[in-house]
Amino acid sequence: MASISDLIERFLLSSLENNKKISISRNELADYFDCAPSQINYVLATRFTLDRGYIIESRRGGGGYVTVLRIGDANEVLNEIGKINISEGVSYNRAVRMSDRLIDEDLLSEREGDIIKALLSDKALVAPGIDKDILRASLMKALAKELSKKEGKK
Repeated sequence: MASISDLIERFLLSSLENNKKISISRNELADYFDCAPSQINYVLATRFTLDRGYIIESRRGGGGYVTVLRIGDANEVLNEIGKINISEGVSYNRAVRMSDRLIDEDLLSEREGDIIKALLSDKALVAPGIDKDILRASLMKALAKELSKKEGKK
């Protein structure tokens, strides 16, 4: 059985399928799903992040409307990943969000994404004296570079 967060996410994603931008009332959405408005905030904050290609704009007053904006396309996603500063590193959670975005943009299949996530996990990156976040950043940049070559041939 899907969690309430999964249901809310699916509802918002289906609303965004044919639109680049949607405006919703947080309270109306909470009423629809019979949950607290904070649950809506949680889904927006954790599943509609910049790394996954979304900008959230909240408007105070006026019924608490929230705008969800889908940004970019496949090339923009690859460019963003390509701009990663390796010395700052990339956490596993951020790498997962970026991988999910590559899947969303059809640059990776679900299976390829799952394999990449497994390879980027802390359990897989066992190398004494190596910072895992820096290694992950380097691997994500290499992945983006390779996918950019393939994208350029389309």
